[in-house]
Amino acid sequence: MSMSMSSSEHERVNRGIVLAARPAGKPKPADFRLQATPLPEPAAGQLLLRTLFLSLDPYMRGRMQDGPSYAQPFSLGEVLGGSTVCRVETSRHPDFSAGDLVLAYSGWQEYALSDGQGLTKLDPALDPPSLALGVLGMPGFTAYMGLLDIGKPQP
Repeated sequence: MSMSMSSSEHERVNRGIVLAARPAGKPKPADFRLQATPLPEPAAGQLLLRTLFLSLDPYMRGRMQDGPSYAQPFSLGEVLGGSTVCRVETSRHPDFSAGDLVLAYSGWQEYALSDGQGLTKLDPALDPPSLALGVLGMPGFTAYMGLLDIGKPQP
């Protein structure tokens, strides 16, 4: 039995990675599951985002546990959260156009709906746009603040 999808079937499906189980020790493939859902259609005031790059940051491992932490744990059976660089595929929002690149928090999935809140338009000249998730994003800001506010380098 073939599990491949035709290009038309692929275009109507949103694939995402969900947390299937809380890892005990090192995460293993069985702790995650690929989930396919119908591709969402944007309503008035919404836009459809397509993920180009997603973050995989150290803090995410702690969020896979269900214990006290500075960040809320990921929910079992839901798409893993995380920052993404996305291209606006379809826009029904006055502030965004198809083709815009944005920084979002749409998680580990191919597509996501957004109402525009929390999105940051990226400069189209940013090359590669994945820099918005690394040195120009949260990890870079964390390193910068750690160095200057905690490390306080001296001559």
